[in-house]
Amino acid sequence: MYKIAVLIPCYNESKTIAKVIKDYKNALPEADIFVYDNNSSDGTDTIARQVGAIVHYEYRQGKGNVIRSMFRDIDADCYLMIDGDDTYPSENAKKMCSLVLQGKADMVIGDRLSSTYFKENKRPFHNFGNIIVRKCINTFWHSTKPVVV
Repeated sequence: MYKIAVLIPCYNESKTIAKVIKDYKNALPEADIFVYDNNSSDGTDTIARQVGAIVHYEYRQGKGNVIRSMFRDIDADCYLMIDGDDTYPSENAKKMCSLVLQGKADMVIGDRLSSTYFKENKRPFHNFGNIIVRKCINTFWHSTKPVVV
């Protein structure tokens, strides 16, 4: 069993996968990093292997198939799933995993957009719609304020 498994589903991520793996190796040197290649045609798997990831393949196309395979194949105390496109910063990875490993949380969900999302997204009514949906979900399920890492 692995203590921490960083899971990276990938489809044609050759431009960013090396940086992502290196960033998470630095942030979580004790973790094992798994790249699940989903029929990439750009050498994502080769690059990932060269920078030290454990590469697996999922030939059934689609991220859902990849995710099912990852959780079926890998046994770990803590899973950290990110994307291979370098949209999840690694700075909070250790703190997020520590919360799970210390029993302070069953699950931690990172937020890659809250600090810039509403400024960067300029589509009319999109932000308003997201706010309404979030408030409805919180109201219907009596959600408490989430812990922000």
